[in-house]
Amino acid sequence: MGTNGSTMLEPLRQGLPPLDPAAVSDAASCALPARYEAVREARQFTRRTLGQWDVGDRFDDVCLVVSELVTNALRHGLPSDCAPRLPHEQHPPVRLHLMRWTERLVCAVRDHSDDSPLPREADDFAAECGRGLFLVDSFADGWGWHPFAGTLGGKVVWALFRLPTADE
Repeated sequence: MGTNGSTMLEPLRQGLPPLDPAAVSDAASCALPARYEAVREARQFTRRTLGQWDVGDRFDDVCLVVSELVTNALRHGLPSDCAPRLPHEQHPPVRLHLMRWTERLVCAVRDHSDDSPLPREADDFAAECGRGLFLVDSFADGWGWHPFAGTLGGKVVWALFRLPTADE
């Protein structure tokens, strides 16, 4: 299940060596415009990036989760007071980050909403919307979120994928 606050990085540590920010072997990020076509752009960016990295059989899982995280950021992360009035170019962008360590990959999506992500219950899967975090929870090895403090505002929602090692 997703977590927040000080426990948000706990799934990144479970059963794996501690994360050393200097040990990131690959990282890529992109700003996505505040429009739904950006989901396709995020998938294309992810496919290109993962095509250069060795992520084993997690490729499709990561692409699906990125699509869901970006969709949620666009659907729920745009400030509601400006959504109907401002042209797409004036909405703050959503930012996608991909970071790979030897044994894990993290996808993180930053939006400008302070609202916490709320997963839909598994028994409510037939609902028209709200399945995104259920899918994230199903395909990723862990996920969570963390609010930004100060003038930045907003939050980052992330998903963790364990990667096969050379020994596996």
